[in-house]
Amino acid sequence: MLTRVVRLLLPAALLAAAPLCLGLAQAQQPAAVAAETNPPAEAKPLEVRIGLITRAVPPPPLYDLLAVPEDEAVAGAELAVKDNTTTGLFTGQSFALETTTLGEDEDPAQAARTLAANGTRLLIVNLPDAELLKVADAVKDKDAVIFNVGATDDALRAQDCRANVFHVAPSRAMLTDALVQFLASKRWTKLFLITGPQPADLLYAEALRRSAKKFGVKIVADKPWTFGPLGRERSDSITRSDALVFSRGVDADVIVVADEANDFGTYIAFRTYEPRLVVGTQGLTAATWHPAQDAYGSAQLQSRFLRSASRTMRPVDYQAWVAARMIGEATTRTKSADPATLAKFMRTPDFSLAAFKGVPVSIRPWDQQLRQPLLIAQPLDIVSMAPEDGFLHQRTPLDTLGIDEGESRCRLK
Repeated sequence: MLTRVVRLLLPAALLAAAPLCLGLAQAQQPAAVAAETNPPAEAKPLEVRIGLITRAVPPPPLYDLLAVPEDEAVAGAELAVKDNTTTGLFTGQSFALETTTLGEDEDPAQAARTLAANGTRLLIVNLPDAELLKVADAVKDKDAVIFNVGATDDALRAQDCRANVFHVAPSRAMLTDALVQFLASKRWTKLFLITGPQPADLLYAEALRRSAKKFGVKIVADKPWTFGPLGRERSDSITRSDALVFSRGVDADVIVVADEANDFGTYIAFRTYEPRLVVGTQGLTAATWHPAQDAYGSAQLQSRFLRSASRTMRPVDYQAWVAARMIGEATTRTKSADPATLAKFMRTPDFSLAAFKGVPVSIRPWDQQLRQPLLIAQPLDIVSMAPEDGFLHQRTPLDTLGIDEGESRCRLK
């Protein structure tokens, strides 16, 4: 287990320097005047301790152009801590980030308990759904607050929801709602759904079917992919016959692939019998962030991240950045570092955060999911942003993405 601590105490440093500057000015004044103008001692900055738990990324067996960076999520959180500290310079807070990178067999629950026991009870977690639940339950009695930046499972916002977990990562329902809204707005209403064999693929396909029903789009064909990971083939000549035969005879506007492991989704495009657009987990995708995003001032966030991490910002990096910024914003507003106080404030309508999406993001109180716009993007360009124009809601159009309050099965506990 690797632990990395980043402490940015700029407010304390500047406060320490202030008396020196004041002393130079007072040396030129009469003693009585200097005594009258001598200010009281500055209060010590409020230190906010944030923990981040992630798992070490295994190296790919061969070259992989989509390999996950070793510092995914970590780089985003570190940049946000720098941003928080800049604000804290004026509001009297300092921020420290302690990152725990787990090895293959290390227990995330124990890592969370260790952080909480040492006083770090604001935890950003980049782990799969089952491990996220272990962490949440392990520190429930420690009054710790969890920020989920990696798990998209809808069950975490439904029957498995926890009162001490805020979801910054979008749910699969949000991702598929965003994508289907775009297709519906284009009148591309006949979908051919291709689902991979992995459990995550099945969950994505289930969410896609729900979204299709919600927005009046028809799935005209629904087939499992049974040809293996052709998208990862390393041979010199990848066969074209499987996708050619597989897609023949289907009258659809769009092919939707459910392939979260990227085993075959990239293989489908340009190998079908008829010319077909490919969307879903590959092709045209929905996500919280994208390297091509530069609207609403986000170009400066992209530039700062590139300078800091020497790579482009990925969705999980952005989600970790948002989580740490949520903590910073709540701390500034409440003047507190107490996790319970921050969590209570983030559940209220008074909490919002500017997140480079054109509108403030906020928390849904019924399942503690961050409501936010989602980007609809091809590999090198932003095509649209959901929610699409014309999709309305009594509270906010953002609540057209994902599970609404009336249909939520979450009972926070």
